[in-house]
Amino acid sequence: MEKDESIKEEDKKRSKRTTVVEQRCIKCGNVISEKDEFCFRCGHKQSEPVTISKEKTKKSFSVFKLFIVLILLLLFFAGSLFLWRYFENSENNINYSNKKVTVDDTGIADAVAKVYDSVVVVENYVNDKLYATGSGFVYKTDNIYGYILTNNHVIANATAVNVRFTNKETATAEVLGNDDFSDVAVLRVPKKNITQVAEIGNNSKMRVGDTTFAVGTPLDAKAYSWSVTRGILSGKDRLVSSGTSYMNVLQTDTPINSGNSGGPLCNANGEVIGITNMKLASDQIEGMGFAIPIETAMDYADSFVKGDKVDRPYIGVSIYDTTASFFSNETYVIVDSVEPNSAAENAGIKKGDIITKVEGEEVENSSHFKYKLYEHKVGETIKITIKRDNKEITVKLKLESNSRKKA
Repeated sequence: MEKDESIKEEDKKRSKRTTVVEQRCIKCGNVISEKDEFCFRCGHKQSEPVTISKEKTKKSFSVFKLFIVLILLLLFFAGSLFLWRYFENSENNINYSNKKVTVDDTGIADAVAKVYDSVVVVENYVNDKLYATGSGFVYKTDNIYGYILTNNHVIANATAVNVRFTNKETATAEVLGNDDFSDVAVLRVPKKNITQVAEIGNNSKMRVGDTTFAVGTPLDAKAYSWSVTRGILSGKDRLVSSGTSYMNVLQTDTPINSGNSGGPLCNANGEVIGITNMKLASDQIEGMGFAIPIETAMDYADSFVKGDKVDRPYIGVSIYDTTASFFSNETYVIVDSVEPNSAAENAGIKKGDIITKVEGEEVENSSHFKYKLYEHKVGETIKITIKRDNKEITVKLKLESNSRKKA
């Protein structure tokens, strides 16, 4: 039995060996084929090449070697995946940093708190029916009353005006004074209703790009009262037309919607720098809001509180606009009539004259002419340029008061 087992073992070993017949050069021993007559290495002629038989053992493929191959393949695929992700991220400039970031901008809540409770909802009633709502803010108090600034168009044609405060209290307001041209109005309510007074700012310290925010009642007073919107100061000293008048205003991209009119436009310190004015907006304007500078509004407000009427220059003419032709957008300001014994008549202005300049500055239309005229005070002497028979004439006249007749 032992012999048989040894024979079997020997047969297994032989099965792993194969016999290989090699023909070699008789001089240098180089392997050649049977057809070769000369050795390609030494060039010796092969008369009787030497034939050598040798056994070649087949190598077995072990499990260990298979495991090594698998490991190498895994490393190859992992490396390929890493390189692919690396180059993809580098190409797209993507930063996958997991670094924690702290945001320092906590907003303007403290600034808003300084003005928030001074803002009111202004309700315009016509014959006991709510006609419209707008905004306003308390800008000062005395021993008896609190005083509220708003826009004239917010309370225009009202038979009664109520104001509503952040604490949900309401009060009937008295209109102390209002002016259509400046669009400023002042209301008065009992001091007991006041919970906060806004701080007035200074536009001379404001720079384009500074933070601004508005507080007001856009669209629906029941749903959106005391909404806060934020932006920047986009421009100063903007001359803007509302259709019937020109105004010098602040420009901001702070969102201002219908109902915000009369509310405060504030700086980052919560100081009021203007009165927001939706009257100057239109459907074609996007990201452009306007506000009456607080300095201008305060000048009118002081006059209203004192009981003074707005005294504007008057020259005694009626005027209208006309275009040069059907194909031209150029507008002419035509004198329609001249009041007897007025400053205009005394200066030689006649019906049919075209007004072209005030103090050397061209006028665009009748509204712009009024704006340029109202830049001057009653009693001043100014120059007005007119065109008559295709000739320009410059006349001087002394401005009268509109208390005599409204210009």
